Amino acid sequence: MESEKKKKMPKWVIVVVIILVICVIGSAAGGSSNESKNSNSTEEAINDNNDSEKVETPKKEDVPTEYKNALTKAESYSEMMHMSKQGIYDQLTSEYGEQFSAEAAQYAIDNIKADWKANALAKAKEYQTSLSMSKQAIYDQLISEYGEQFTAEEAQYAIDNLE
Repeated sequence: MESEKKKKMPKWVIVVVIILVICVIGSAAGGSSNESKNSNSTEEAINDNNDSEKVETPKKEDVPTEYKNALTKAESYSEMMHMSKQGIYDQLTSEYGEQFSAEAAQYAIDNIKADWKANALAKAKEYQTSLSMSKQAIYDQLISEYGEQFTAEEAQYAIDNLE
């Protein structure tokens, strides 16, 4: 009887654990920002010395820390949880999520380098293997405003590429 209770863990507990893991990973990734700054200043010095390949890039120090943190969180959600663009935006701005400003979340969405079709496919594979869902049910979940919130094009790509 005790083992039955362990098997029926509420879904919200799993979601909370996943969010905590992402927060820890995001905090650990934040510690490497000094290395990134040093690397960027070296790269800028190289570009300054090579006039023929000079490229105007916005300086990272001009971007507010909140915006950088939102982008770091967005990258974590994309890479680890294979979330959609809208799903990440909602998570970043949610009062129950990351609580970033709408502007910081939009900066993150505008600057994240993610393959949304690949995220949709990864999420579809999770639904197919762990929940044994049909392709139509997976598609519906992928595009649902209460589900994953992928675009119809991204969801169709995922369905077309499932085994």
